[in-house]
Amino acid sequence: MARLLEQWEKDDDIEEGDLPEHRRSPPPIDFSKVDPSKPEELLKMSKKGKTVMVFATVSGNPSEKETEEVTSLWQSSLFNANFDVQRFVVGSNRVIFMLRDGGYAWEIKDFLTGQERCEDVTVEGQVFPGKAATKKSKGKGQNATGKTKDKKAANRAAQYKQEL
Repeated sequence: MARLLEQWEKDDDIEEGDLPEHRRSPPPIDFSKVDPSKPEELLKMSKKGKTVMVFATVSGNPSEKETEEVTSLWQSSLFNANFDVQRFVVGSNRVIFMLRDGGYAWEIKDFLTGQERCEDVTVEGQVFPGKAATKKSKGKGQNATGKTKDKKAANRAAQYKQEL
């Protein structure tokens, strides 16, 4: 019986690719390829192969249906560019894009910030103003030290709390 149990335990070994993400070993980072003057490159490499959430805000005062339509266009454009993203509408003007490979998060951020109806995009806690951001809200983003100038901009979830 003991030998049979040992055989079963050996057969239960799960391959690395089949393990849940939190149990997989992270891919090695080659620091010789990282430019120290570009911290974004290090973030890209450290998030490669991990799930990352990208938050986007639609400008104006759209209804949830309008937000659904606008962000659906963004998602299909990303899909046509071979980016595997899932979209979840979480408020009347807020959406989450879930990426299976976080290494592409900054490319997707660049795409979203270039859209006419995008007010801002948040990746890894950093808020980036979009094309539709007003001059007032652009000044509330992050400064050079990475700290937010305005507490309201740092925690945008507070204003959406009642909507959920």
